[in-house]
Amino acid sequence: MQTSDFDYNLPETSIAQTPSEPRDSSRLLILRRDSGDVEHRVFHDLDVFLRPDDLLVLNQTRVIPARIFAHKETGGKVELLLLRRRDELTWEALVGGKVRVGKKVILESEVSGLRSASARSGDFAAQPLRAEIIEALEGSERLIKFSEPIEPYLSNVGNIPLPPYIHEKLSDPERYQTVFSRDVGSAAAPTAGLHFTPQLLDRLKAKGVKIAYVTLHVGLDTFAPVTEDDPAEHKIHTEWCELPQQTADLINQTKQAGGRVIAVGTTSVRTLESAASRPTPYVLHDTNHQLPITAFTGATSIFILPGYQFKVVDAMITNFHLPKSTLIMLVSAFAGREKILQTYETAIKEGYRFYSFGDAMFIV
Repeated sequence: MQTSDFDYNLPETSIAQTPSEPRDSSRLLILRRDSGDVEHRVFHDLDVFLRPDDLLVLNQTRVIPARIFAHKETGGKVELLLLRRRDELTWEALVGGKVRVGKKVILESEVSGLRSASARSGDFAAQPLRAEIIEALEGSERLIKFSEPIEPYLSNVGNIPLPPYIHEKLSDPERYQTVFSRDVGSAAAPTAGLHFTPQLLDRLKAKGVKIAYVTLHVGLDTFAPVTEDDPAEHKIHTEWCELPQQTADLINQTKQAGGRVIAVGTTSVRTLESAASRPTPYVLHDTNHQLPITAFTGATSIFILPGYQFKVVDAMITNFHLPKSTLIMLVSAFAGREKILQTYETAIKEGYRFYSFGDAMFIV
């Protein structure tokens, strides 16, 4: 198995630059794993393919406005992209611009000053918010320390960090959030969830489909291509995730009733399979699944490649992924590499839109 086995040619015109309106008007390609048959629908038709005993698992993470513009005291422009919070003041971040360790930058905002966290009267602080570069990490990653906690200011100084292949300005930042987003912490959206509307979720519930939630905070490494010739040598990114006990109970009930666990997005897949892959004693349920699944909170670096035996996920809803990425490898593990590449070729010919704001697949 080589990384080049997961490559394909995508015309730039196939990369979606803006989201579909309304959300569930995006196209939906149905791929049946057993036969390789493909069906073309619209996302709001999803309820046709779900059954009353199915469980839909959604990632309720919310994207933080992590892109921050700043300038050096000498005036040079600097861009910060927050990745992971270390503590109250310290973050791992991508830093654009030549800023040495020990240097401070001044954050910019749309107003003349920044509200002090200690000011309750609404007055603006005389001193702007600053950040100091305190350690060089890998590549352009740096450890930065803010002069005070950044979270209260993010709505003022932060911008939604769209993926690098999206060049159009997003008029409504909420379109890069799912309608069920709740737990703030992602640097990128769980994009398979962007297709859902409250009305579609209500229809699914009325049909008897159960809804459960997990959280996985998506890192920017999710967009990074695998550069090693052998994908098994790739160092997978680590992300924080949580599968609450209520979701674990619903998974176990669904399996016992013979229903399907349907993961919405590769982030939900990673969370579910991480919870099931721990060295925990399981009760054998059948040849493909093990019970019971229990609650899980922590870091995951699970790398799902072809040959992986899925323990929880029976079907998945996902977007079309970048060539040679860990995500196309994950869906290839689920449906078969050749079926995925053939389906992608069909999708390109049929005019499907790819990547974050693109169309969706339902792999059953």
